[in-house]
Amino acid sequence: MEKINKLKKEFIQLGLDGYFIPKNDEFFGEYINASKDYLQYISNFSGSLGYALIMKKKNFLFVDGRYTTQAKIQSGKFFNIINIPHKYPVDILKKNYSIGFDPQLHTQQFLKHFFKKANIKLIPINENLVNKIWNNNNDSTRKNYFYSLTKKETGQNFTDKIKENYKFLSKKNIDIQFITASENIAWLLNIRGHDSEYSPIPNSRLILDSKKNVYLFCNLKKINKKFINELKKIKILDINILDLFLDNIKDKKILIDQRTCSIYFENIFKKNNNIIEFDDPIYLMKSIKNKIEIMNMKKSHIYDGVALTKFLIWIKKNYKNKKITEIDAQNKLLSFRKMNKYFKTSSFPTISGTGPNSAVIHYKANKKTNRTLLDGDIYLVDSGGQYKFGTTDVTRTISLNNNNSKIKDIFTRVLKGHIGVSNFRLNNNTTGSMIDVVARKYLKEIKLDYPHGTGHGVGYYLNVHEGLQGISSNNKVKFREGMIVSNEPGYYKEGKFGIRIENMIVVEKKKTSYKFNNLTMVPIDKSLINKKLLKKKEISWINNYHSKIYKNLNKFMKKSELVDFKDYCSNI
Repeated sequence: MEKINKLKKEFIQLGLDGYFIPKNDEFFGEYINASKDYLQYISNFSGSLGYALIMKKKNFLFVDGRYTTQAKIQSGKFFNIINIPHKYPVDILKKNYSIGFDPQLHTQQFLKHFFKKANIKLIPINENLVNKIWNNNNDSTRKNYFYSLTKKETGQNFTDKIKENYKFLSKKNIDIQFITASENIAWLLNIRGHDSEYSPIPNSRLILDSKKNVYLFCNLKKINKKFINELKKIKILDINILDLFLDNIKDKKILIDQRTCSIYFENIFKKNNNIIEFDDPIYLMKSIKNKIEIMNMKKSHIYDGVALTKFLIWIKKNYKNKKITEIDAQNKLLSFRKMNKYFKTSSFPTISGTGPNSAVIHYKANKKTNRTLLDGDIYLVDSGGQYKFGTTDVTRTISLNNNNSKIKDIFTRVLKGHIGVSNFRLNNNTTGSMIDVVARKYLKEIKLDYPHGTGHGVGYYLNVHEGLQGISSNNKVKFREGMIVSNEPGYYKEGKFGIRIENMIVVEKKKTSYKFNNLTMVPIDKSLINKKLLKKKEISWINNYHSKIYKNLNKFMKKSELVDFKDYCSNI
């Protein structure tokens, strides 16, 4: 509470009624360094998405349905936990308040959406007030070099990608495009870096002008001669001179990304230029994977499927005889992944939860919460890997000899929703909102549901969560050939158990139509299935899926694993 009181003194001295703190840093990446996690410092909340609103007398923490349970545990003592989108500041703040914020950490689009029509004056404060009270010497910014990927690895030269992007700028009569999403710069230039623990992100900014000049702004300590030689046509400049560079741009039509261009940068441009706010066109280009990317993603999922399947066999064989905790299990899974020479890192923090912990949607085991895997429970593991080159994300719910008929019925309904997504008939107008209905259908028949989207886009050796495509009630992006998305319906009984089944699927052409094809190669636990609830078509899907897994992974299994593996992939 002491740090919250210190922050209150800071904003009260500035004549403010409150201060607003997001999860992100100035690059708006999903995973940030501890030294820039202002939200966790002030609230103790460790989830990947949330916002703190500190007022003179009350403190609010806004999180979505994935994190309400976690937020109550971590922050409920000093914060009122607000579930978005059910409530926003407009629903709880009835007076005229002045709220301060760091303009480098927010976009106009977000603030308009979040505060809606609340009677609030939003005041940009160019000094981060949390930094003022945080004795933070932990600069964990990584200094490892940026590096380039080859055409063989990406399927397309960066020069061709830039030409494609310029076509869009030409159509819109844009003089300058300011690219602020590091993931989009990574894709456009075929470069990667080490600025995130879970994603090969190169934190940077990029400018393209109508004269075909391309300027990359970054920390020059992360650049070596090899990198410079590989990007000969790109002018590489120190990110510290970016403000001055932007200040000298005048009388131009400038495209900024409304998702990641901060108010701070927007205000610099506004002084002398005409701003066009738009979603960066690279989001859509990046979402449609080419044949090389899809081929490499399929390889990565075979590597990952081997690791996960060996892990499932190990869990089932050993949980009764050995004391295996959630942390032991996730470490063992990582060790299986590391056996593959192409494995780089995990693609996000592993969710390894058993019993009531499995009901915490984005659970992360620690010394205090670390449960032992016990006979009769179920165990949920959601994990992924970054491979050279490909990104994976898979969830399996594993029976530890659980015989609860209610749990099996719910698991089977989740599976039916999963199969419904996989079998969805796609056309040129199919959106994620249409598919989401099918995913929830069988749970809703018994008045159950889950408080998260059904699927998110996935990057190619990049962010495990990416847009624009997704499967949720409000996603209106049309699916296109080459798009990859997760398929992950679930159900969570707070304090009891959690169920989720997640595969990654890709849109592929079949003659004149389109269909989803499974990338993930990991058996689904048949012992949790109530076959009576399944239709013939669903049984056929399960048997065909397991047959495909056996065909792809059989040669990687040891003799001691083959008996169990055959059983896991046998017909139901």
